[in-house]
Amino acid sequence: MRCLLSCAYTFLRVVDYCAFIKSSALLIRLQKPSWFRLVGRLGRTEGVWSTLKSHISPDETLVECAAFIYFPVHRSLAAFREDSWFKSLFVRKVDPRKDAHSHLLAKKEDNNLYKIQFHNVKPECLEAYNELCEGVLPSIHEDPEYPCELVGTWNTWYGEQDQAVHLWRYRGGYPALTEVMNKLRQNKGFMDYRSERGKMLLSRRNQLLLEFSFWNEPAPRPGPNIYELRSYQLRPGTMIEWGNYWARAIEIRQQNQEAVGGFFSQIGSLYTVHHLWAYKDLQSRENIRNAAWQREGWDKIVYYTVPLIQHMESRIMIPMKTSPLQ
Repeated sequence: MRCLLSCAYTFLRVVDYCAFIKSSALLIRLQKPSWFRLVGRLGRTEGVWSTLKSHISPDETLVECAAFIYFPVHRSLAAFREDSWFKSLFVRKVDPRKDAHSHLLAKKEDNNLYKIQFHNVKPECLEAYNELCEGVLPSIHEDPEYPCELVGTWNTWYGEQDQAVHLWRYRGGYPALTEVMNKLRQNKGFMDYRSERGKMLLSRRNQLLLEFSFWNEPAPRPGPNIYELRSYQLRPGTMIEWGNYWARAIEIRQQNQEAVGGFFSQIGSLYTVHHLWAYKDLQSRENIRNAAWQREGWDKIVYYTVPLIQHMESRIMIPMKTSPLQ
């Protein structure tokens, strides 16, 4: 009997209730107390037993009782199916691509590769770390033997604390990166720097990036400025769509010359986008961002790009003394 009741319970929760009623000839032969135990079990699970007791008399057949619970449950199931169908309208379908992101979104005329480094420094070592970097990194930047440039170097002000961010550009792509790495291994001063730096760090990570074709190449600028690095983790397959919208958005956001650079990841955390902005101060940042909403098209761009994002974060950064971006 317990097994039969369990089977009936499963039918009521899984199969279409019309089919259950039509095939309930066997259950009709159950005694009334068994039926009420069945409905009682359903009631404790579904929260409808108190309602059933007020509407069903012991003389009613099982089909009548089942019909009583079928219609409201059927309506609930129909609403659930309709809701699922409605939600399916918003499932983003990713169209197949014919080429790599790097070919479709990066600049064709420049073969530049970027590396961004995030160094989490021990709080008590931050000042010594900055002095160490200021003594070594500019020498690599200025040496013509190294096909690389220090684009900018900062400390995080708001966001992840006690963090340094370095952005390098390698003119010549991956071959230039390999050449620089090989030469630095032979540079005793740099190896001593790395050894000393390691004592000051809690953790570090980096990414290799390409530059969006519709952004200006980052160029040195005078200060004083604060910089905002906005990082977006996109849903896989949406990078092209992001690029299409931001190719229009950058025209709106470039009017105050606040746009410094836009990049997307190639190695490291994938489907990551970094937008780098420069402002005079935090109040200037707020004013410029608020003014963007008054320009035609900005609201639509935000509306269509927000669903592409899985995660995002913002860092406000202060340039180090030797940073080309001041």
